[in-house]
Amino acid sequence: MEERSLPATLLAIDDDPDILKVLKANLELHGFKLQTAASLAEARKLLEAGRPDLVILDLMLPDGDGLEFCCSLKSLHPQLPVIMLTARDKISDKVVGLELGADDYMVKPFETSELLARIKARLRSAVVPAERKQLLKAGALEIDQRNQTVTVAGAEVYLTAKEFQLLSCLVENRNNLVTRDEIRKRLWSDSKIYSWSRVIDVHIQHLRQKLEQTPSKPRHIITVPGRGYRFEE
Repeated sequence: MEERSLPATLLAIDDDPDILKVLKANLELHGFKLQTAASLAEARKLLEAGRPDLVILDLMLPDGDGLEFCCSLKSLHPQLPVIMLTARDKISDKVVGLELGADDYMVKPFETSELLARIKARLRSAVVPAERKQLLKAGALEIDQRNQTVTVAGAEVYLTAKEFQLLSCLVENRNNLVTRDEIRKRLWSDSKIYSWSRVIDVHIQHLRQKLEQTPSKPRHIITVPGRGYRFEE
């Protein structure tokens, strides 16, 4: 597996100066380099200067919606890990945040040790194994791991970062069952907030809408009731 250059650079976006102060002290103590922004405008300037290895994002910011920012950020940098750190604790907020591409979701107040563990997990998953195939093919479907693109019969299909990861997981294990637990561990680690399966179901539904000729009667992305999913060629 490829090694990550240290220290990793993180970007924390939050309008609470106390939160930023706590994050900076604790994350730099553990060997990370932390950039901070109190607004989306400041964050954009930092991102223009150079892409960090991971973003910690609050949702309630003075000059815009963190959810919309996450969506636009992921469209530009699909593989950039984003951890949402917010006071919004409703399940609906978590689902929306994850659907828009966030890799993890933590609710304030938070334990620094837990945040550190999640940061390390996200950074590990962002490193692509050198031995992983760069081009996956299944019938007319082609997945280019290097360029992060998907084509069907030569026509490109736009997928979010999580949709791309989920499809790759299924195709790599084509014709075999991939359990929900295996999907959770690969795409979102084994965090307790993912013990419910609705987020996975939503991503599967989106993949079917984009890839299946008849999404209500899928031919390729098959549900194995009570267990998980299987990709059939």
